[in-house]
Amino acid sequence: MIKRTAPSFGLAALAAFVLVSGCSGEAPSDAPERQSQADPESPATDAADPRTRYERLASIPDGRGTGAFPAIKYEDESLPAHVIYRPENPEALDGPLPIYLWGNGGCSRDGASARLHLLEVASHGYLVIASGTILNGPGVHIPDPLPDYYNGTTPEQMIDALDWAIAENQREGSALQGAIATDSVAVSGHSCGGLQAILSAEDPRVDTAVIMNSGIYNDEGPGRSGMVIKKAHLEKLHAPMLYILGGPSDMAYANGMDDFRRLGVPVVAANLDVGHGGTFWEPNGGKAAAMTVRWLDWRLKGDGAAAAMFLGDECAYCLDSDWAIARRNLSAN
Repeated sequence: MIKRTAPSFGLAALAAFVLVSGCSGEAPSDAPERQSQADPESPATDAADPRTRYERLASIPDGRGTGAFPAIKYEDESLPAHVIYRPENPEALDGPLPIYLWGNGGCSRDGASARLHLLEVASHGYLVIASGTILNGPGVHIPDPLPDYYNGTTPEQMIDALDWAIAENQREGSALQGAIATDSVAVSGHSCGGLQAILSAEDPRVDTAVIMNSGIYNDEGPGRSGMVIKKAHLEKLHAPMLYILGGPSDMAYANGMDDFRRLGVPVVAANLDVGHGGTFWEPNGGKAAAMTVRWLDWRLKGDGAAAAMFLGDECAYCLDSDWAIARRNLSAN
């Protein structure tokens, strides 16, 4: 049984952001050495009253994404504690859907906490699965008092979602039977959810990872959700990685840039000077969602035009003054 939320059009931007420029082959050298382990999630930190924040988020329409395949989100009882985002009409697809697995900021159990970003990715022909349930957005009742949604998911839920997608692709009668590219898999997440993605990226079925406003703690202490992850974990990773960070004001900047310097796999660090909250609540997930789609199109669909956004001295993102791009071990393969 599928529980759907009605799609709606039009989005409201919540903030104006200041952008920085630059492109290099190496990491910026002015990153601080350490970062606090405190992990307040934006936009949770942009309002003194959490209930006011959630009421504001609930008022933002879902949108359908800007891609060729208008997207929906829903919960499916065959995959508990997850939210599925996908093109509404599988029959309109021009090919099977690669898989994009998502960990929420704060390791929250709100699988709609990045819904604008995830709907945007899905609309470009991806099966997106977020850990958690739909706890904000149109039609969602906000409890009083407001529960603590943070630290409510685990990295294992990403792997559960991947296993489900593989089985669903084969299940007789599934709306997605034969429509999922089970050999094209990305893991991703915001902040604490980014750490979940780094842990999950060790799975040999993962083809790439997109780590957003996150990085392994430089002081290697305990993090959210009881996760224990140390810099040595980076040595276990095998797939190309994209770090999307919010510039020096992002509390994860030092950690993410340190990961970038240590990784032996192909990696890009892209900084947009918007801080830790990223662009998740801008229309269609903003510039970070657009970059995510292009990276996925390159890495999971083999799109040459998308690859050109990241490759070469004259790469499109290198010439985009909004972004500061650093690259290591990168090639067309």
